[in-house]
Amino acid sequence: MGLPRQEPVSDTRRRDRVLVGRTEPADDLEIVAAIGSHVRDATGRRYIDLQMGWCVGNLGWSPPEIMERVRRYAGPSYVAPHALYAPWVELAEALLEFAPGRLSRAYRCVSGTESVELAMQLAMAHTGRHKIVSIEDAYHGNSLGAKSAGHPATAHLLGFRKLAPPLDARALDRLETLLKPHDVAAFIMEPTILNLAVTIPDVEFMRGLVALCHRHGTLVIMDEVATGFGRTGRRFAVEHHGLDPDIMTLGKAITNGVAPLAATLVTPEIARATAGELSFYSTFGWQPLAVEAALAVLAYWRDRGDILLSAIGDRSAEMRRRLASMPLPDDAEIRIQGLAVGVTIGDPARVRRVVRRCREHGVLIGDDDDAIVLFPALTIDAATLGDAMDVLEDALRGR
Repeated sequence: MGLPRQEPVSDTRRRDRVLVGRTEPADDLEIVAAIGSHVRDATGRRYIDLQMGWCVGNLGWSPPEIMERVRRYAGPSYVAPHALYAPWVELAEALLEFAPGRLSRAYRCVSGTESVELAMQLAMAHTGRHKIVSIEDAYHGNSLGAKSAGHPATAHLLGFRKLAPPLDARALDRLETLLKPHDVAAFIMEPTILNLAVTIPDVEFMRGLVALCHRHGTLVIMDEVATGFGRTGRRFAVEHHGLDPDIMTLGKAITNGVAPLAATLVTPEIARATAGELSFYSTFGWQPLAVEAALAVLAYWRDRGDILLSAIGDRSAEMRRRLASMPLPDDAEIRIQGLAVGVTIGDPARVRRVVRRCREHGVLIGDDDDAIVLFPALTIDAATLGDAMDVLEDALRGR
C-alpha cells in the first residue's frame, strides 16, 4: 500500500494517559500512517477505515492532489487577520461558487465549533434576538454556545430551546410553537443529522422549514460541517431538499484533514445588516497553509466532482444491499444517505462487541449508543468496501 514503516513506541499509551488531557481514555490504537481508505498502527497492522475521522477524510487519507499542493507552498507562514491576502479572496470566491443558494460572503474560521459560534452571533446581530432553537441531543461543537445547542447535559446557556425528533410534518407544528414568541434568532440543525446516528428528516419537514422560520422572523442555520463536501451523496445535504439556508457552517472535509480550517457562509442581507454590528476575530482563521489544502480540495471537486458523486451512489447502493442481508434484529433500522450510514440495533452492548470484533479483524467502525455508524471515504473502491462489509457481517454473526 506504500505506507512507510515505523517502529512501535511502546510507552505512548502510558505517556498519553499522564500528559494529554482527554475526557475519555484513548483507544489502544497508535496510528502511524494513513493512505486512502487504510491506516496502519505502530505494530505494522493495517486497517480499513470506515470512520475517516468522522467525515474528515472524505477524499481518502493523504490524497496526492492535496498533499502535492501543500508541499509546493512557499508563501507566508502566517498572515494577520486585519491584513489583505489574495488566497483568502480566492478561497472565499471558490467556496461561494461551490455552495448552493444565495450565500455571498464567507467568514474565516478555524474549526466547526468556531463556525457555529459565529453563525449564532451573526443571527443574533441580524435579528436583534438572543434565543436559538436546535434539535434535541444534537451536536454542534465544543464551546459553551455550541454545546448549549446540543445536549443539555453538557452545557446549557440561557436562551436555547429544543425540538425533539421525529422530524416529520407534525414537527413543524411543534417548531412553530417554539417560534411564536418571536424571540428566536435562528433555528440550527444538520440537514442530515449525522451526530444522531444519521437521522434523516422527513421531506415534509425540510420543505416547510425555511418558510415557517421566516414567517416568524427566524433565520435558518444549516450545519454542514460534517455533511458537506459529498458525504450524503450531494455536494451539500441541503441539496436533497432544494433548501436555501440563511447561514451555512463548513469544516471537517473542507481541507480533507490536512490542516484546520472552517467557514461560515451568509446571504447578502445578513452580510449587509451585520456590518459594524459584530466583532469577530479569528487568530488562525484561514491560516495560509490550510488555505492551500482547501483550494486543492475545491479543485478536486471542480475537476472530478461529477465522477465522485456517481461513485458515491454506486457504493451507497452496495452498502444498502449488503446491510439488508446481514443478521440484524427484526426491529433494526438502517439509515443510509450517500455514504453516511447508521444502523440502530437497539443493544449498546452488542454494538460495542461488533465494533471490537471488526477492529480485531482489521476494520474500524463507529458507534453511537445502540447504533453502528459508518462513514467510509467517498473514494473507497468496491473491493475494499466489500472486504469491510464481509468483516462487519461476520462480526454481527459473532465470529
